[in-house]
Amino acid sequence: MQLALGQMINFLYPPQCAGCAELTDAPHGLCPACWGDASFISGAICDCCGAPIPITVAGRVTICQGCISAPPGWDRGRAALLYEGTGRRVVLSLKHGDRLDLVRPLATWMRRAGQELIDEADIIAPVPLHWSRLLKRRFNQSAELARRIGIDLRAHQIPDLLSRPRPTKAQEGMTREVRFQTQSGAIDVSKRYRQAVRGQNILLIDDVMTSGATLSNCTAALRAAGAETVNVLVAARVAREGFAPI
Repeated sequence: MQLALGQMINFLYPPQCAGCAELTDAPHGLCPACWGDASFISGAICDCCGAPIPITVAGRVTICQGCISAPPGWDRGRAALLYEGTGRRVVLSLKHGDRLDLVRPLATWMRRAGQELIDEADIIAPVPLHWSRLLKRRFNQSAELARRIGIDLRAHQIPDLLSRPRPTKAQEGMTREVRFQTQSGAIDVSKRYRQAVRGQNILLIDDVMTSGATLSNCTAALRAAGAETVNVLVAARVAREGFAPI
């Protein structure tokens, strides 16, 4: 019965590529062209930020030079894709194009990249939006990703664990230093959850990691509330200069 229903739905609404409008064999997938243009992160990565790195040493945790020079504050990080090509198109379509259908494939790719961090998490929480931006966008894309991951894995996720008591400017075009200054003190643990955070392993979910300023400020708020560990998992991250996917 379910098989017949699925076949009927596919007949009436043929599955489309998550990266473009081309038809695909299965829902929530990518066509050959978009697959070839997608930079999925694999091979050697920095254990802290999830960036691809040129080499690794078997049996040793590897940290990239960027995280050694400027530690981001959280413990471990993973990303599914580089923020370029198909990865950038899909994330922007979700973020600004109201493409909530893209939550499922992005969450699937994120699970593959960060399963070990998900397994260790006591609480999964999204990076928050200020109410004014939430009103404009109508949904928090990071919260939708966290909700999908939580549902699929029956993990404990709290969508309003963190809050933004004040708005911040859009960060596009800002230097790393200005991004950190802009985000400083803009995020806090919601009052109702401050006791619940103490001693817990928190997994932060976001759509994109650029400088890490937003995630670092989320981490600072969680550590101030007594979190044991804070890890991060994002759909896509901007590639560090000179690094390429393995």
